[in-house]
Amino acid sequence: MASENRAVAYKEPGKVEVIDIDYPTFELKDGPGVNPANVGRKVPHGVIVKTVATNICGSDQHMVRGRTTAPPNLVLGHEITGEVVETGPDAEFIKVGDLVSVPFNIACGRCKNCKERKTGICLNVNPDRPGSAYGYVDMGGWVGGQANYVLVPYADFNCLKFPDKDQALEKIMDLTMLSDIFPTGFHGAVTAGVGVGSTVYVAGAGPVGLAAATSALLLGAAVVIVGDMNEDRLKQAASFGCETADLTKGGPAEHIEQILGEPLVDCGIDAVGFEAKGHGAGAKEAPATVLNDLMDITAAGGALGIPGLYVTGDPGGIDENAKKGSLSLSLGTGWAKSLSFTTGQCPVMKYNRGLMMAILHDRVSIGKNVNAKAIGLEDAPQGYEEFDKGAATKYVLNPNGYIKN
Repeated sequence: MASENRAVAYKEPGKVEVIDIDYPTFELKDGPGVNPANVGRKVPHGVIVKTVATNICGSDQHMVRGRTTAPPNLVLGHEITGEVVETGPDAEFIKVGDLVSVPFNIACGRCKNCKERKTGICLNVNPDRPGSAYGYVDMGGWVGGQANYVLVPYADFNCLKFPDKDQALEKIMDLTMLSDIFPTGFHGAVTAGVGVGSTVYVAGAGPVGLAAATSALLLGAAVVIVGDMNEDRLKQAASFGCETADLTKGGPAEHIEQILGEPLVDCGIDAVGFEAKGHGAGAKEAPATVLNDLMDITAAGGALGIPGLYVTGDPGGIDENAKKGSLSLSLGTGWAKSLSFTTGQCPVMKYNRGLMMAILHDRVSIGKNVNAKAIGLEDAPQGYEEFDKGAATKYVLNPNGYIKN
């Protein structure tokens, strides 16, 4: 049933292009970024999905900016929602015609970590290290989903089937966020200890920061303060009930004190990651800024949720240490205040079913909160460019015309 397959590929720093790629088969082929040990790997447990929606993510943007070791022609895209069009011989429960959300982290369901619901660090899908994802550098080489069709391995375990297809298509601009940013933001809030009455500071008003802020409100936070330097993104945070901190006008502590009467919050969330900047107009890159700020402003005994991405290889790092992910952290502050830290990929499956139910029963409007906008696959280069310039928009690619604008 081979069909035309177009996909978004990283070409060089600052450039993506829509190219023709092979229609997926139930075997991992050699290609850009594919780990040699994974070449020829059989995937009888997989399914092929026709992409309904696939989103541009800030993590993709790190690669596109040339801030990772991603090779040219790597097919991008780890936020995937699709309709199953083929099943492998060992796929038992997911059927042709099912509409599914695909967690960005690929997990086998069989290893020790998967059995403990730590699906972000599956031991069997990436020969280099625990943890894998579609279309991402050093993640094993599973082909990305910003394409017409994509292979999903271990489908019975990985796929979240929507109970009603028509209802799902009506709410697709919300449900498409279940593959990554909504669970990732929620994980940031949960691991920061957000609960009823919490005061929360979210660093970063990009899509993950807005998803974390949405999640904090869903979990019952009393006050959610979102800090950023981008006026449009701060307006987006304010649009659904967040307080905002404009970091072009000073650091987070003074903003927090103005809002709460003290320069401390119960819970801190880093939704920025390794391309963090300092404060003030014209602030330069200073990758440890957010983490050090969060240690300062989180009350003693509190917790930091860190869904923001940090890498071990950054060719564009500001110094030799930053190029290998070694940051100048004030760990003494964290120790003295008994702060706990949670880092790493979100284990999407821990949260996606519950968040799906919240969407389906109108408890949350994540698509609206992150300002989701559907664009065609061929418009992806423009979407990447606008997102890179700081557009307060979550771009959703619509490769096969499922999304009716």
